[in-house]
Amino acid sequence: MSDPAHSREVVIIGAGPAGVSVALSLKDRGVRPVLVDRADHVGASWRSRYERLRLNTGRPFSHLPGRPYPRGTPLFPTRDDVVDHLERHAHEDGIDVLLDTAVTRIDRGDGGWRLTTSNGGFNTKQVVVATGYLHTPVVPQWPGTFTGDFVHSSQYRNPTPFSGKRVLVVGSGSSGMEIAYDLSTGAAEKVWLSVRTPPNLLPRTGPAGLPNDVGSIPLYHLPARIADRIAAVARRQAFGDLSAFGLPVPAEGPFARARRLHVAPTLVDAEVIDAVRDNAIEIVSAVTAFDQDDVVLSDASRLLADAVICATGYHPNLDGLVGHLGVLTPEGVPIALAPTPAADGLYFHGLLSRPALIGFLAKQSRAVARRICAEA
Repeated sequence: MSDPAHSREVVIIGAGPAGVSVALSLKDRGVRPVLVDRADHVGASWRSRYERLRLNTGRPFSHLPGRPYPRGTPLFPTRDDVVDHLERHAHEDGIDVLLDTAVTRIDRGDGGWRLTTSNGGFNTKQVVVATGYLHTPVVPQWPGTFTGDFVHSSQYRNPTPFSGKRVLVVGSGSSGMEIAYDLSTGAAEKVWLSVRTPPNLLPRTGPAGLPNDVGSIPLYHLPARIADRIAAVARRQAFGDLSAFGLPVPAEGPFARARRLHVAPTLVDAEVIDAVRDNAIEIVSAVTAFDQDDVVLSDASRLLADAVICATGYHPNLDGLVGHLGVLTPEGVPIALAPTPAADGLYFHGLLSRPALIGFLAKQSRAVARRICAEA
């Protein structure tokens, strides 16, 4: 067992929006948590994202609990706005922040939990796993070899390294479409966007310039069939029919798909769709293989590409941490999300996809803190 000096009442693993939200909600209730992260800064996953990134959700729906963004923050906060927001509030008095510390395993301990970390072990009565969806990049294992530049979207920062190159972006989520647009305006010679499943496209900004959240939050609580009909009208009014450009309306709507697969729709600005219409971004079919400089597509066509950027998502990668505890489904996701514990004193917070996620996590963090305090 660890020295009593290394025992804590509550440990939160992950210093992103979910983890910082819980830390603040506990601090507001008089509990001093320790916030642990493998990176050397708070909000590491945000710091490493591409430079033009903005939140898809509006400022009023995207802040930490009881801590709005400073006056002057744009309606859709930038990557750096989010990082500053997390950094400022994670270091409030009443929260201990332990960086450069990777938690590698959680085990049941005497009256609580034993954490094994890269800097030694310690005990805690209660632990909140808030490592997030954006933990481990996922890259499909296509057959063959590609001799050009090959990166995951988590490694993409700006279009400068791709100047004069022919670039294929794989994946039509929000990040994939924004990166393709960034490349198309940044001197890339040619930009393709590979689409396997047609995306559920929705405008980032709704009527009267309001953020999409104003409509999507109440729609999320309606039956999926009704919400999807309303979303279809919003898509048609914003973008028209894109079938001729390789972006037909999917058979399954955004809310039905979100509930079945826990994935978000693709929120984009009008200029991204304009780039598709102008062929600055060319939609192509799914990648099936590589053949040296060639990318082989599902329609048997080939692209001669200089670079491939995989906007193919992430995995929470919880197996090594808690896979032995019986708290994960066969798909590797938690059997319960906070504020419901997956086991006594063990919570998973933030591992979901839904509209206005940061704001939702801030609200949920108060319920998590209330439950933790009731069980202390």
